[in-house]
Amino acid sequence: MTKRVGEPPVRRAVVSGSAFEERIGYARAVVDGDRVHVSGTTGFDYASMTISGDVVEQAEQCLRNIGAALAEAGCTFADVVRVRYLLPAREDFEPCWPVLRRTFEPVRPAATMMVCGLADERMRIEIEVDARRGTVAAGPGSALRIGPVDGNAMVEEWRHVHNMIVPPAAMTSDEARDRAGRNRLANAYLGDVLVGCSTVRPPAGGERVATVIARVLPAYRGRGIGTALYEEGLAHARELDAGAVETVVLAANADGLRFAAARGFVEKERYVLDGERDEWVDLRLAATAA
Repeated sequence: MTKRVGEPPVRRAVVSGSAFEERIGYARAVVDGDRVHVSGTTGFDYASMTISGDVVEQAEQCLRNIGAALAEAGCTFADVVRVRYLLPAREDFEPCWPVLRRTFEPVRPAATMMVCGLADERMRIEIEVDARRGTVAAGPGSALRIGPVDGNAMVEEWRHVHNMIVPPAAMTSDEARDRAGRNRLANAYLGDVLVGCSTVRPPAGGERVATVIARVLPAYRGRGIGTALYEEGLAHARELDAGAVETVVLAANADGLRFAAARGFVEKERYVLDGERDEWVDLRLAATAA
C-alpha cells in the first residue's frame, strides 16, 4: 500500500539524547503505526546525565522524560494503555504513588510492578509505557478539549501553533494580540498538551463571508483533532449568521489542502502577496457542504 504524503511513518524511532541509547543501541520510543512503545525510562536528566538520589524525584523525572518522548511521537499520557514499574526495592514503590496517580489516574492504564535489579545502582525506579494514537473527538469524557483564547498565555500558545504551521506569515506577540481582538481564536489541547488552534474571522461583506481556519501540529495529525477544531469553528461561524464560509491554506501545505477538499471546500483563488514568494489558496465551502 502506498503511503500518502503527510501521513505518519509506519515505523520511526524517537531518541532523547540519553547516553545509554547511544552506547547500547536502542530508541527512547518506537512509533509503529498507531502504537507507541516507550523504552524503560529512568530518572536521569538527559541534558546533564545527572540523577537525584531521591526515588520520588526520580519518578518525577521519569515521567518528564516519558512525556517528552510521547509528545514527539504525537501522543500524550492520555493515550497510555499500559505502564510497567521496575524497582530494585519494593519499599520504594509506595512513596511514588502520589506522583504516579497524578499522571495516570485520569486514564487508568493497565499496570504491573516488578522488583528487579537495574542497570546502574543509582537507579531506584524505571518506568516503561505503551500508548495508542487513536482518533479523538471533543466532548464529555474526551482527552481533547477546545477552548477560546483568553489571556496572554493562551494568545502565545495560539501564536506558537500558527507560526509553526504557516512560517511565512509568522506573527509577533503584538500582532497575535491584535488578531485576538478582531477574530475568535481557540486552542486545542490533548490532555494538557497544546496540539492545535483555530481562527474564525467574523462575517463580512454583502455575502456575510466568514473564514474558518483549523491548524494541527504535524505530530498530532490524522487523529480527528483537525475535524473537531473545524467543526467547532464552523458552528461558531453559523452562530454569527455567516452566509458563506471560506478558508485559506498555504499552497505548500498538502495536508491542509487535502483536509479542506475532504470537507467540501473548492478552490477559489491562488495568489502571492506583494513582495513575497509563497503561494496561498483561498477556498470556499460549497453550498451543498454547508
